[in-house]
Amino acid sequence: MEFQGRISVVGTLFTLFTFLIISRLFYWQIIKGPQMSALAVSQREKVEAIPYQRGSIYASDNSPLVSNKNSYFLFTDPSKISQPSDQIAKLLAPILVDKTKATESSLLESEIKTTQEQLTKSLSDKSKSWYGIKHRISLSEKEEIEKLQIKNLSFNEEVVRFYPEASMAAHTIGFVGSDFSGEPTGYFGLEGFYDLELKGRAGRLVQEKDVFNKPILTGLFETEEQSDGKDLILFLDRTVQSIVEESLKDGLKKYGAKSGWVVVMDPKTGAILAMASQPSYDPANFQDYEQNLYKNPVISEAYEPGSTFKVLVMSAALNEKVVTPETRCTICDGPYKVDKYYINTWNHKYYPNQTLTEVLEHSDNVGMVFVSQKLGKEKMLDYLDKFGIGKKTGIDLQDEASIPLKNSEEWSIVDTSTASFGQGLVVTGIQMIRAVSAIANGGMLVEPHMASKIVGENKSLEIKPKTAEKFLSSEAISDITHMMVEAVDKGEAKWAKPAGFQIAGKTGTAQIPVSGHYDETKTIASFVGFAPANNPKFIILTYLREPTSSPWGSETAAPLFFQIAKKLLIYYDIQPDK
Repeated sequence: MEFQGRISVVGTLFTLFTFLIISRLFYWQIIKGPQMSALAVSQREKVEAIPYQRGSIYASDNSPLVSNKNSYFLFTDPSKISQPSDQIAKLLAPILVDKTKATESSLLESEIKTTQEQLTKSLSDKSKSWYGIKHRISLSEKEEIEKLQIKNLSFNEEVVRFYPEASMAAHTIGFVGSDFSGEPTGYFGLEGFYDLELKGRAGRLVQEKDVFNKPILTGLFETEEQSDGKDLILFLDRTVQSIVEESLKDGLKKYGAKSGWVVVMDPKTGAILAMASQPSYDPANFQDYEQNLYKNPVISEAYEPGSTFKVLVMSAALNEKVVTPETRCTICDGPYKVDKYYINTWNHKYYPNQTLTEVLEHSDNVGMVFVSQKLGKEKMLDYLDKFGIGKKTGIDLQDEASIPLKNSEEWSIVDTSTASFGQGLVVTGIQMIRAVSAIANGGMLVEPHMASKIVGENKSLEIKPKTAEKFLSSEAISDITHMMVEAVDKGEAKWAKPAGFQIAGKTGTAQIPVSGHYDETKTIASFVGFAPANNPKFIILTYLREPTSSPWGSETAAPLFFQIAKKLLIYYDIQPDK
């Protein structure tokens, strides 16, 4: 009986043990089977990203403004570093330091010392399992580091943006940084606006490998090809851009201006031929500059246009036939009272009974109040809308800004009067040059544009100019153009004009509003004009903020305009008028 009892116990234990084994097999093979299978596959399958190229940006002559180049990212695992950290830092620092930023030997030594101290501190921290030492290492620097034979240093290949023309057109181009997930992303300018087109898509290589990381010949092998980004061909002319940038830098220095910008556009198509702003930055090293420099002031900075705005109001009045160039101003004999305010001329000189052509020549504020009274508030607001004031232009650059005009009900008689000479309302540079282009191109509002083509692997998309309906008559355009030519030939800036050419233009000087009032000492000087006046090839807007040599546009922004215009007339081989 005792023996049979023992057999029974053993049998029970065996049965229980068998049940447990079957249960565990059921758990791992049936319940956990798919998960374990997926884990096994994940251990065998190696997924590698196939790098792609971001699209390049080319000038109108197909020369590259932005392309790509290969560089390297240096990193290590500090916990595996066996050599003394200070010795490694001493070897690496002279190679890693940016020698272009420290040209003097004393500065270079200081930079090397700082880099060496930072490296020693980071490499000594053995609690870290990963430390990124430096991005954008060139091939020559990589080879130099490899010759040092320092163990446990690793490189990853990375593609970075390359700028053959250095910082040319930096505000127009923008830059490529990293988004929150570390992906390369375009910011500002063309890089930001066309990021999706330029970006491209990485490919994928999926392959089964053994424990030694060698491909399994009969295993899975799948590829998904990468898609390179599309290229941009711009209207921007490198020669014109170079002329503009050099002239602007000279102008800032000569006139002691705090900042400035210049735009050159084809008024008939809206093609931007050049756009430059100062102070600027280097898009290859954007992180070394203040972030307030990244935005393009031509499209994002609002300012009071001053007397350049007079040509828009005058052309509207001419188009409505409420005045003619020979109409005489009946209120121009002295300061003019509007509500409780007095409107004065800029130089406190008054010309009784002058014609409206002479009003533009003298840049007479009182004369423009007279024009605004003839035009009326509702008509003025209607034309400001047609000229695109207070609305975005649609230019293909990221971060265009616009401040809308006030509603008609909010406009007082004072607002209407001051707006006639460009005070009390704001524009952006791109709005202003587009508005005046309507005078130069036959009465149509064009959409300013940087890119002429988007070029992909298999096809290209040509970007055609967009225009609104004609809203200025040929007669009004002829009259205002002649008046602008007279303003150049007989106005305060006539001394700077190139001889033998008919150029239509207008100066502007605006005080800067500060804390609810206008600063008496600081001005914005500007000049807008097109040439040749009878068949414009280009229109230019120059802007200088707070010039110190003179506050007046006629003595700062106008000479800068004519300096650029003279070079462009030669470049385009435009002959003097007979």
